[in-house]
Amino acid sequence: MTEKPGDPMPDFRLPDPRLVTRTMAEVAERSQRIVGDFLKRQAETDANPDPLNIGGAFMEMTSRLMANPAKLMEAQLGFWQDYITLWSHTARRMMGGDPGPVIEEPRGDRRFKDDAWRENEVFDFIRQSYLLAARYFTTAVNSADGLDEKTAQKVDFYTRQFVDAMSPANFVLTNPEVLRRTAETGGTNLLKGLSNLLADLERGKGKLRIRMTDDSKFRVGENIAVTPGQVVFQNDLMQLIQYNPTTETVLKRPLVIFPPWINKFYILDLRPKNSFIRWAVDQGHTVFVASWVNPDESLADKGFDDYMREGVLAALDAIEAATGEREVNAIGYCLGGTLLATTLAHMAARRDNRIKSATYFVTLTDFEKPGELGVFIDEEQLTALEGKMDKRGFLDGREMATTFNMLRANDLIWSFVVNNYLMGQDPFPFDLLYWNDDSTRMPAKMHSFYLRRMYQQNDLIKPNVLELLGTKIDLRKIKVPTYMISTREDHIAPWKSTYRGTQIYGGKVRFVLAASGHIAGVVNPPDSGKYSHWINEDLPPDPEAWLAGATELAGSWWPDWHRWASAMDNTQVPARKPGDGQLKPIEAAPGSYVRVMAVD
Repeated sequence: MTEKPGDPMPDFRLPDPRLVTRTMAEVAERSQRIVGDFLKRQAETDANPDPLNIGGAFMEMTSRLMANPAKLMEAQLGFWQDYITLWSHTARRMMGGDPGPVIEEPRGDRRFKDDAWRENEVFDFIRQSYLLAARYFTTAVNSADGLDEKTAQKVDFYTRQFVDAMSPANFVLTNPEVLRRTAETGGTNLLKGLSNLLADLERGKGKLRIRMTDDSKFRVGENIAVTPGQVVFQNDLMQLIQYNPTTETVLKRPLVIFPPWINKFYILDLRPKNSFIRWAVDQGHTVFVASWVNPDESLADKGFDDYMREGVLAALDAIEAATGEREVNAIGYCLGGTLLATTLAHMAARRDNRIKSATYFVTLTDFEKPGELGVFIDEEQLTALEGKMDKRGFLDGREMATTFNMLRANDLIWSFVVNNYLMGQDPFPFDLLYWNDDSTRMPAKMHSFYLRRMYQQNDLIKPNVLELLGTKIDLRKIKVPTYMISTREDHIAPWKSTYRGTQIYGGKVRFVLAASGHIAGVVNPPDSGKYSHWINEDLPPDPEAWLAGATELAGSWWPDWHRWASAMDNTQVPARKPGDGQLKPIEAAPGSYVRVMAVD
């Protein structure tokens, strides 16, 4: 058989029977162990059949739809009309015609990138049928009147999860690329995929933990997180790293970075070419970074106030001892930014002015509209989550990772299902995905406080409602110059919600919007030439008005931030090395805290 463009089936090879025999024997042995691990885990946990409280939301949606059947009938009629049109177009193509598509996938959808999805009439029909059905499902559930905002958001989110899961790209017989691969390899791709599936079940001890990258290619401190420096201070919650200078003189005011403890700090130090930390050092900053502990049950009672005391405030004391400088510039990333803002409000009430400027990377302080993460925040889910944390003393980092992956399921779940299990390929080594899989645990007390008081009750934005370290928290008392960087496609901290901070802080605020998402928009070195950013000196209350008046600039926002930070105080002093001051090095960067994995 001669292969033509768009033909999914080249000559078919039969699999090696010896390989099949060995694989199936291995499958039997490994499956027995996996089932044993799964049953053991189930015996140790409460088996809640609906921990995400999805059933109630869909029952309410269904009752609302049934109360107004006219809308449902309208959606069904539209779907059948489109489907008949698709049948007609497909028949015309088979007879040599060239009708246009009835529907196309959204721009950037990579599931249907293979040419056969358009060039082969059968697979083009399958693709468009799926897209029509997906549109029908989402239209139908969104037409239910009378749902409260939370329920409507949950129904919409989980409908899209279902629709994504049912994509024809996810199944052997309806994916032309997989069929082609199966024919070429005689089915060994599926045997290899089965082995990959078993390995991922073994990694998760009976739960599926999809491997996203070749983690054997990465070693923290060897080929990622390699910017030279020393741990100069540590306590129960963090190690403070001071990095070696690369310039003869440095800015007088040190820079301290507080990453989120939901993830590990080396997202800002993946490789030398994309390391914000190394770049900041090269610009003449004396850089300190908090490397948070990966907590176990012994730290269950550590709360948000402990992260203030043993994190931000302890770091300021340590930096003064290490450099002799009382004043610093501070950066907070995501949850680290929420911590920074909370601590700054505490410091303002205490007249503590050691932090002279604050930079927030993709940080929420007003949680009224937290985006799709809000789907996971309701009383039933919080109660179930707290029950788990009370037993263990912490939130398992893999549960948090699964939540974030669901926000971009096609990219972070289903693409790997196709690559690893259907194509039978090993994932590509990618530093960002290695970091993404290197999850961290959350202390039970801290995480419960964060979800309830901030996400659920939005108390941080309310003046003097939260009390931490004996002080009422009012973000409006923060008067320091503020730089806010948000990203346009952020699924975790939506930019229109982070923008609300511009209307809160009392000092002068600069807001910059970067292209791309929560990670790629932040980790965007100038040399990459990627992703533009928008600036606007005005700060109207409406974020859309801000964007309408903004100027788009090519490339990274990093130089803009450095100009802003250095303009406030450009005084130069001789370069400082770790150990020059009162604090002596404990161990080389990146330290030992960051090496502790959630599975340890």
